[in-house]
Amino acid sequence: MAATQINPTRMELTRLKKKLGTAVKGHRLLKDKRDELMREFLDLVKVNMELREKVEKGIKNANNNFVLAKAGMSDEELRSALMAPKQEISLVTDKKNVMSVDIPVYDFKTKTADSNDIYSYGFAFTSGDLDYAVDSLQEVFKDMLKLAEVEKSCQLMAAEIEKTRRRVNALEHVIIPETKEGIRYITMKLDENERSTQVRLMKVKNMMLEQAHKYKEKEKQKQ
Repeated sequence: MAATQINPTRMELTRLKKKLGTAVKGHRLLKDKRDELMREFLDLVKVNMELREKVEKGIKNANNNFVLAKAGMSDEELRSALMAPKQEISLVTDKKNVMSVDIPVYDFKTKTADSNDIYSYGFAFTSGDLDYAVDSLQEVFKDMLKLAEVEKSCQLMAAEIEKTRRRVNALEHVIIPETKEGIRYITMKLDENERSTQVRLMKVKNMMLEQAHKYKEKEKQKQ
């Protein structure tokens, strides 16, 4: 805030003091928000790492089972077994607010309640390895959905942390220092004006006293 742009009046001084109080309070609240967001973010990152390791292990296990199933069945038999799935899954999305950040909450619903409907084929003409492969995919699916939820939450949290950090820095390094400088400038100008006024009043007083003295001298001479 350039000093030349400030009108050095008491009204402007009052306005800047109110602005400074609001900025200091906002800075404190934003720092608290940033710290809490960082704590939540680090917790999510920890969960994300654990889930990712678990999901990668589950997918690897499922792939191994499909390789074994493919080795024991022809390509045509495998395609026929998986061509017409009996079970369907629909994604259910919601959100929750964490420190003013709307993070997603994912869930799913199945078309039927029977857990055996994940097998879209008869057991008589397929290998047991295919059963293990389908079952391992079912087991890892919930973790995959949770991983997607946590990773999206981490992205949103990181964006909010960066935005909050920029606001904190703007208040700390720009707005608050400039407002303090404006208050200092106006206070200095007002003090200068007050001293100048006092000097002028003293000069006027001295002039009036001098004139009164001269007037008395003239009156004495007349007598």
